[in-house]
Amino acid sequence: MAKTILIVDDSASFRRVEVMTLSGAGYEVIEACDGIDALDKLSQLGLKKIHLIICDVNMPNMGGIEFVTAVKQNPKFKFTPVMMLTTEDSDVVKQQGRAAGAKAWMVKPFKSEQMLNAVSKLILP
Repeated sequence: MAKTILIVDDSASFRRVEVMTLSGAGYEVIEACDGIDALDKLSQLGLKKIHLIICDVNMPNMGGIEFVTAVKQNPKFKFTPVMMLTTEDSDVVKQQGRAAGAKAWMVKPFKSEQMLNAVSKLILP
């Protein structure tokens, strides 16, 4: 059974690269274009388990930090690991991400091997 990863990014081109990288490695991928879309998709999952969330920081409607804060308040996703994948590399924003519940931080652009290595360390069994 493939592990499921939710990617949340307002950039369609970055989502495409992430989907190609992750599905090429055997993961099932669910895409969302911002935090509100991602919360909506999570609410429609039923019993399906999300093994990892990869989220951008700067998005319209609901940004990544706000989204992660909301997700971590839901008991179903409290322990789901979150990796921020963003162009943001300021220490202040990284601290906000960690405070919200993010476990890892990767800066765009990324190399496929770099992403898959991080995913393999973070993904829930």
